[in-house]
Amino acid sequence: MSNNRVTRRQFLNYTLTGVGGFMAAGMLMPMARFAIDPVLEKKAGGDFVMTDKKASELSETPVKVDFKFEQVDAWYKSDVTDTAWVYKDGDKIIALSPVCKHLGCTVNWNGSPEFKNQFYCPCHGGRYEKNGKNIPGTPPLGPLDEFEVKVKDGLVMIGKTRANTLV
Repeated sequence: MSNNRVTRRQFLNYTLTGVGGFMAAGMLMPMARFAIDPVLEKKAGGDFVMTDKKASELSETPVKVDFKFEQVDAWYKSDVTDTAWVYKDGDKIIALSPVCKHLGCTVNWNGSPEFKNQFYCPCHGGRYEKNGKNIPGTPPLGPLDEFEVKVKDGLVMIGKTRANTLV
């Protein structure tokens, strides 16, 4: 007959190791879940944000269109308001970013009396043509970014920014 009996010391070692491992797993699992939770969360909606601007109301003159979207930074969710300059070019709808490519100030359409039909940045005198092209001799080094645009149910939808495709 073989002796497979567990000694008192082995039993206590097995018991303490098992209980300790169970407690460690109980503490580490929530921390691991907390760390990877943003990666596992499904993205809601799409890449486009609905605005309240009707496509039928647009003309060749750029108008400022505000839109809101939910931004998620790790575990913090916040509502962000952004703006685009939107106009029609034939039957195509164009949406340009209002952020100057010089130092990030906000440009305005017809923002200066001496520069009609141009986007003007009041911070350092930056100027852009209607299609977002930077005017040579002014501070901006590149054209205004362009937003992707769609129309749904007659309303303009604004997507992600991309490099200007018009210039």
